Amino acid sequence: MEWGMTRNGGDAASARRAGPPGLRLAAGGAEPPASHGARPKGQHPPPDQGQAILEAAKQVGALLKRKGHPFALAGSVAAYAHGGNANLRHDADFCVRREDAEAVADTLREGGLPVYTPPEDWLIKSKCFDQDIDIIFELAHEPVSLEMLARAEELPVDSVRMPVLAPDDLLCGLIAAFSEHHCDFGAVLPIARALREKVDWEHVRRVCGDEPMPAAFFFLLERLNVIALQQDTRPNQRQDARRERNEPREEQP
Repeated sequence: MEWGMTRNGGDAASARRAGPPGLRLAAGGAEPPASHGARPKGQHPPPDQGQAILEAAKQVGALLKRKGHPFALAGSVAAYAHGGNANLRHDADFCVRREDAEAVADTLREGGLPVYTPPEDWLIKSKCFDQDIDIIFELAHEPVSLEMLARAEELPVDSVRMPVLAPDDLLCGLIAAFSEHHCDFGAVLPIARALREKVDWEHVRRVCGDEPMPAAFFFLLERLNVIALQQDTRPNQRQDARRERNEPREEQP
């Protein structure tokens, strides 16, 4: 699973229901068969993991486009498509609506890729070029919707053009996933730096709310001058405290 793209910050213990009905569970129920569908027929694996993830994203994106599925590329490959660095790791993520999951799974199987349902109920998984592919139904604690997919931008991912999550949605998904159990600021910071001119940060703040971990990340971005300081509309407690220190106290009777 891509860092930051989990629905609940990487804590899968709370999600134990089965995935969408009709999806085939791989042998063993935890990992897909290593020898089946790991790479398209006639194609050799790329020489390094980053290139393998990129090629896997292109392969899956092309399959979904060919069948006309509504989807959007997410995760680190989406950040790369928006101009981020090519330090790809972990896997390739795609957002689809839950009601489209079964049709998407059929398309992946037709393309020679395995599909299986993990314990978490908000995604299905596949493999391509021996890299994990996550097909996600929820982002930033909200179901993937047609409105979210409509905001996606058609961008080239190397030689393949495909819908890519809008920068605001991408950052919301990454930041909202921070929790006490999953809080890797170092992985998301380069993406925030690379996309800072494309993101409506006030919107991202509103979506992510005032949860402690996202708030801490916003504070870090402010201190590093990645984003502007937020205007605090609350009473200035520091000035109030200073004024209280300078004013004589009334003696209690």
